Amino acid sequence: MQAKAASKWVEVFGVLGALFALLYPAAVYFGLTRLQPRLLGVLLAGLLLIGLGFRLSGRRREHALVAARVPAIVVALLLAGALLDDRRLFLALPALTNLALLVHFAASLTKIPVAERFARAQEDVLSAAQVAYCRGVTIAWCLFFIVNGGITVALALFAPLGWWTLYTGGLSYVALGSFAAGEYVVRRARFRKYSAAPHDRLLARVFPPVSRTTGPEAHE
Repeated sequence: MQAKAASKWVEVFGVLGALFALLYPAAVYFGLTRLQPRLLGVLLAGLLLIGLGFRLSGRRREHALVAARVPAIVVALLLAGALLDDRRLFLALPALTNLALLVHFAASLTKIPVAERFARAQEDVLSAAQVAYCRGVTIAWCLFFIVNGGITVALALFAPLGWWTLYTGGLSYVALGSFAAGEYVVRRARFRKYSAAPHDRLLARVFPPVSRTTGPEAHE
C-alpha cells in the first residue's frame, strides 16, 4: 500500500512539474510584480524541492536521479536569484532551456540526429532520403532554438516584464507547435507515408499516396 501511495504521489508531482514548466513565466510575472525576487526564489525552489524529493523516493530511483538533473539546475538558478535578489536570473530559465535543447540537438548531429532517432522508433528501416531529411530537420530545430532563445534573451534584457511573459508563456509555445506541425505536414507531403490516424487520413487526401517506384523518395 505504501509503495502504491508513493508511486501515485510521484505521478502527481510529475504532472505538477509539467504544469510548473508551462506556467513558469506567469508565475514569475505574478511573483516579481508582487514579491521581492528573494522571496519568490525561495518559494519556487521550495516547491521544486518537494516534488524532487517525492520523485527520488519512488521505486525507479535510478531513473529519477538522471531525470533530477534538470530540476536541480532550476533550483540552483532560483536560489541564486534569491541569494543575489536579482530578477534577471528568473528570466534566464527559458533562454537556458533553449540553449540546452540546442546543445542536445546539435551534439546528436555527430552521431544519430534526434529526428532520426524518433523516425527509427516508428520505422525499422529508413531510406537514404529519409536519413538525409532527418538530418536536415535536426539542423532546422537547432536554428529554431537559436532564434527562439535569442528572442527570449532580448526580451529579458530590453523589454518590459509583460512582453517577456507574453512571449515565453504563450507565443513561444505557438511558434514551437506551428514549427512542429509544419514539419509534420512537409514530411508527409515529401514521403507520402501515412498512419490510420484521422489527421493522416486528411493529409492523404491532400497529398495522395504513391507507389514506391514512382514516389518522391524513389528518385533520390
